Amino acid sequence: MSTSGETPNPYGPPQPPQPPQPPQQSPAQSGPQSAPQGPGQSPPQGPPPGPYGQVPPQAQPPQHNPYAAQPTMPSVPLGGGYGPMGAPGTPPGVPPMGPGAGGGRGGKGWLWGLGGAVVASAVWAGVLFATGGFDGNEAEADLAGYRYTTNLCGSTDSQAIEDSGYERKDESGSSSNPQHSSSENPALDSMTCNIDFEPSGASSSDYSSVWLYTTASLHKKTDPGPEFEAQYRAYEDQKTSTYSYEVSPVKGLGEEAYVVRQESKSSTSNTGAYVILAVRDGWMTYQSTWSEYVSTSSSASAKTPEEATEMLRKSAKATLEKMKG
Repeated sequence: MSTSGETPNPYGPPQPPQPPQPPQQSPAQSGPQSAPQGPGQSPPQGPPPGPYGQVPPQAQPPQHNPYAAQPTMPSVPLGGGYGPMGAPGTPPGVPPMGPGAGGGRGGKGWLWGLGGAVVASAVWAGVLFATGGFDGNEAEADLAGYRYTTNLCGSTDSQAIEDSGYERKDESGSSSNPQHSSSENPALDSMTCNIDFEPSGASSSDYSSVWLYTTASLHKKTDPGPEFEAQYRAYEDQKTSTYSYEVSPVKGLGEEAYVVRQESKSSTSNTGAYVILAVRDGWMTYQSTWSEYVSTSSSASAKTPEEATEMLRKSAKATLEKMKG
């Protein structure tokens, strides 16, 4: 059992109620008294403060009942946050309790806390209105005139590649060339095209692997602009002992474009190139990848990364124009 002036242990067994102990006051210190408590009720929280907010020294220390219901408001620091501090022993975020707690200004603590909640709600509502989330309206997608197609290979222009000494491989067996796929969705339309090439006039004994892989996406819900450059700049951090990547901007394509070139650290003869060209125009993103490997015994020679970049740039310019048609 706790003695007078001690705070009960909130984790211990319930303590029997103590009889009220009214303060002993002199006539000069008389003032409003706390009402006596009935059986089974918590003792009074302490006498009201004096005229300057000071509790008379004869007053009984406040008794905190851990089992009393205490109203709270989540995420809003009432009392100790916006208004006056609560009585000693009051948990953070709980308004002052009892007739004399908090210097007789518990009502103001509630008002200040409520005012803080109103201000926070107003700020949040402003953010929702500004972003269009409050009424369900969203920013309109800027597709810059590009349209979804089920066959991106029909729009992929490979004239620049064929003019550089390559031809499409013949279909063999169950595999088709080119290959395409597509997916239409309320949030994102995706299109792909893969074309296998080989050097023109290559003999059957020559080994080469040449392909052009193209993707295009129509972003209908999210603007890809803020993250577009970062996605390709990340290649600069991918390095090994044999190769690294160089990322450079490209002018004349969409709103922004970048080329990613794999740079070999080997001094051996050129046997291929790996180049990525990425374009963003509004909320449309496009990427074409050139991958080539030619064996050293082949009669054909591989393109340099610079030559592959120029082929991709010409192909992308013509392809993007077709995608708007």
